[in-house]
Order: sequence, then C-alpha cells, then structure tokens
Amino acid sequence: MSLGWAAMAALLLPLGLVPLGVEPRWIAGLGDSWEAAHLASRSLSIAQAISAYAVLQAMVFIIVFLVTCIPVIRRWVTPRSVRRSRVRRAAMQQFLAHGLHTTEHRTGVLIFAALSDHQVEVIADAGIHDRVDRDIWAQAVDVLTERLRSGDAAEGFEAAIKIVGEVLALHFPPRANDINELPNRLVEL
Repeated sequence: MSLGWAAMAALLLPLGLVPLGVEPRWIAGLGDSWEAAHLASRSLSIAQAISAYAVLQAMVFIIVFLVTCIPVIRRWVTPRSVRRSRVRRAAMQQFLAHGLHTTEHRTGVLIFAALSDHQVEVIADAGIHDRVDRDIWAQAVDVLTERLRSGDAAEGFEAAIKIVGEVLALHFPPRANDINELPNRLVEL
C-alpha cells in the first residue's frame, strides 16, 4: 500500500509545480544563474528541466513512502474495505492452519483480532455457523472490539470466548464420551 501511495504522489504532486514554472535551478546542482541564449543550448535547458522534474519525483516518492510506512498513517490511508478483506483472509488462513475445520461436528470457532489493523473477525465452522444467528457472532466481535479500544485485551477475549462458549454449549451440549478435539489456547502471530 505504501508503494502505491508513493508512486501516485510522485506522479501527481510534481505536476502541480508545472504551472509554477519548474526550473532546474530549484534543485542545487542542476541549474546555475547563467543561461545561454543560443538555440543549441535549448536542448541542455530541456535536459536540465527533465532532470529537475525526475529528482522532484524521486524525492516525493521517498518522502511519501517513508511517511506511509508509519503504522498509524498506513492504517489511515488504507481503505477500510482493504483492511477488512486482508483480516478476513488472514483469519480464514489461521482457521484452516490450526485445523479448526476438522472437528467431528464441524464446530470449530476462531476469534481473530488484528491489532495493527484494528479489526476483529469471528470465524465459525459450518456445523455451528448454520445453527446460530449472525447477531451472536456480531455480539462477540463488538464485545472484543470495545475492550480492545479501552486497552483491556484479556478481558475482551474472555468476554468473547464466554459468548461463543455459551452458544456451543446450547447447540452442542457436553456428552458422556466427549473429548476436546482442539486445544483451547491463544495464539499470537
């Protein structure tokens, strides 16, 4: 994302200087105070102007790239839909990577928080997702998000896990021969 913003700025911002009369002398070493009035020197002036423009583009590119590498600014300039899509994809990859889809009754649930993107996802396998109203998953997301905002991540995860646990207990109550098919643990990436 930073590369895209830097490239766009490098292409567009120097264009704003054209009406102001970009001159090579604006950049040290590319122009001097002496000008030749002969027609043969015209190609030299054009080359100096193009060089000045290229140097401006490079400077703008580097500055914008470095600024957009700052996490807060990168989050601010990245569209919410892009962040949401990335987090959703990462959550789904973790869901599959940790084998949450391999339970006997397809009841695996992942609560995923991307701290750098300020996004939370709850992924539930088909066995439980089909039986539960979407508002329950939204409630777990809202509780976790609210606690993350206030700086209490542990309490937020506990509250979200409680909501999910109650839903699982309601639709899939413990049986005599039940075994815990998945480890219940927090994974930090």
